[in-house]
Amino acid sequence: MSQAERRVPGTLPAGLRPETLAVRSALPPSQYGENSEALFLTSAYVQPDAETSARRFANNEDFTYNRTSNPTVRSLEARLAALEGAEAAIATSTGMSAILLLAMGLLKAGDHVLCSRSVFGSTINLFAKEFGKFGVQTSFVSQTDLGEWRAAITPTTRLLFAETPTNPLTEVCDIRALADLAHEAGALLVVDNTFCTPALQRPLELGADLVMHAGTKFLDGQGRVMAGSVCGPRRIIQDVLAPVLRTVGMTISPFNAWVVLKGLETLKLRMEAHSRQAMAIAQWLEAHPRVARVHYPGLSSHPQHALALRQQGGQGGAVLSFELQGHDPEAAKAAAFHVIDSTQLLSIATNLGDTKSILCHPATTSHGRLSEAQRQAAGIGQGLLRLAVGLEHVDDITDDLQRGLATLPHSL
Repeated sequence: MSQAERRVPGTLPAGLRPETLAVRSALPPSQYGENSEALFLTSAYVQPDAETSARRFANNEDFTYNRTSNPTVRSLEARLAALEGAEAAIATSTGMSAILLLAMGLLKAGDHVLCSRSVFGSTINLFAKEFGKFGVQTSFVSQTDLGEWRAAITPTTRLLFAETPTNPLTEVCDIRALADLAHEAGALLVVDNTFCTPALQRPLELGADLVMHAGTKFLDGQGRVMAGSVCGPRRIIQDVLAPVLRTVGMTISPFNAWVVLKGLETLKLRMEAHSRQAMAIAQWLEAHPRVARVHYPGLSSHPQHALALRQQGGQGGAVLSFELQGHDPEAAKAAAFHVIDSTQLLSIATNLGDTKSILCHPATTSHGRLSEAQRQAAGIGQGLLRLAVGLEHVDDITDDLQRGLATLPHSL
């Protein structure tokens, strides 16, 4: 077997571990034998003759036009599918476009979606506002109350959507139980695996039908590019979603695909390091006198701690949130802003999954476009702060948080 043949995903040895798949799954190299996957920057592909061109366009074959296929993108999709244990994957320009692709491919007017009310704010808006314009109805239920999910199912329910853990309260749903519920109703379960990534959690093994990612986060790992993806069975990815992507064009750029492709090579190492750091900081915050509550699945105080460790490979993940000792909403907001503005090291931003730790105020950023009623329903108070833990030294992170926590006025 030649070196090129060994690089074809279908001819790799069986039973390879995820760490190996993260490095080796890709399309074969070009005639030059490059060891690092090539970056193909082109908008079109020269065809050998008119007949071949006609056939390839008629049959949607690779490679004809960059909106529909690109070798670098194909390598990313092959690698991500291997890591998630999926038959296929499709890459998109952002995480939100991945959800849009799912809806456009799987739903129609009159269909009903069930979604956790604790998901990312833009996801709530996409389901509640944008999809509603086209006759798709969405009901929002408790992330953790299976009875609420069951009671909200209707004869037109086609999709159950959950992210686990949630952003920013890190609530964990029972993936297998939701999958059983969805299948009993003839619906599909989609799991947003952005926070855990396949390095910690593989929802398809727990019964989920589809997994989506905001690859902008941990799959890249250094806050460089935008990306999204959906992983699942070939009959959905290739036969249902791919034609929609070809038409609508929420295509990831080859450069962004290449960056995420290389980021996947260190994914497991990074997620384990992030999780160790986050656990230490969560324990420090939980003992702090100015902190009322810490939301982190790795803590025994987390309501779904045992479930999280079972589903997430014994790890709590890289993101936590914490609530300051509260008063009225305005005082809580002032206290949160004081802690943020007192930092000298942490990045004040709304991304996560970076090597740099990022601190934000969800009520005015990621969930700022929601109504106050929606924020309250999602548990997003004014005194809540979200910390996406990076790879700096733990003591430097806690020292930076202490600058604000130690100087909080007693009136707040």
